[in-house]
Amino acid sequence: MEHTVWIIIPAYHEAKTIGAVVRSIRRSGEYRIVVVDDGSTDATSRVALRAGAHVLVHVVNRGQGAALATGTAYALAHAAEYLVHFDADGQHAAETINVLLEPLFKGKAEVALGSRFLDNSTNLPPLKKWLILKPAILFTRLFSGMKVTDTHNGLRALTRHAAGRMVLAHDRMAHASEILDEISAKHISYTEVPVTVTYHTRGQGFLQGCAIIKDLFLHKLFYP
Repeated sequence: MEHTVWIIIPAYHEAKTIGAVVRSIRRSGEYRIVVVDDGSTDATSRVALRAGAHVLVHVVNRGQGAALATGTAYALAHAAEYLVHFDADGQHAAETINVLLEPLFKGKAEVALGSRFLDNSTNLPPLKKWLILKPAILFTRLFSGMKVTDTHNGLRALTRHAAGRMVLAHDRMAHASEILDEISAKHISYTEVPVTVTYHTRGQGFLQGCAIIKDLFLHKLFYP
C-alpha cells in the first residue's frame, strides 16, 4: 500500500548542499519534497527547484520554526498522510526516512522522533553535547515531563492527524521544544528512533547552539 509522504526541508543559505539533499531523498523513495527557502539571498531556491523539489519562499528570514510551519501547511493542503522534517545541510541521511516512518506505518505511534543518543553512531562534538544538548534535554524533561533522549534533532516524522493537531507559534529554534510540548499536552503517541547525524565543519556551531538554549528559555518564560 502506497502512502503520500511529504518531506519538509527548511533552508536558509543552503545553495551548496540543498541540491544533493533533494536528489538523495528522491533516490531513497517515492516521496514528495517541499523546500521552504527562509529568506535566502543565495541560489537556494533555484538549486532546490532544479533538483526536483517544490519550493516555497519567505521574503524575509523568519526562522526554522516558521519555515517548518509553512511547509507543514503546504503538505497538509496537498494530501499528506505522513510528514517528515529534514535538514537542508546534508547532515541527515535519506535512508533514515523510512526508518522513521516504519513505526507510523505500523500504527505504533503518531510521531517518531530521531535521536542521536540511542546508540553511538553519531559522533557529536563534545562541547555541543555536554554544554548545549544535554542541558536542553534536562530542561525539556523538567518542564514537559517527556523522558526523551534528544530534544533538538530536526529529524522527525508525523502522521497527518498529529501534525494537524499541533499549534506552533515559535518561529525560531525553540520550535523543537514547542513540538514536544504539544505532544505532551495533547497526549499524542510517540516513539524515539536511533538516527545518525554526520557533522561537517560547516553547520550549527557553538554560538548557534547557545541561541537554541536562549530561545528555549525565553519560550518557557513567556509561553509556560
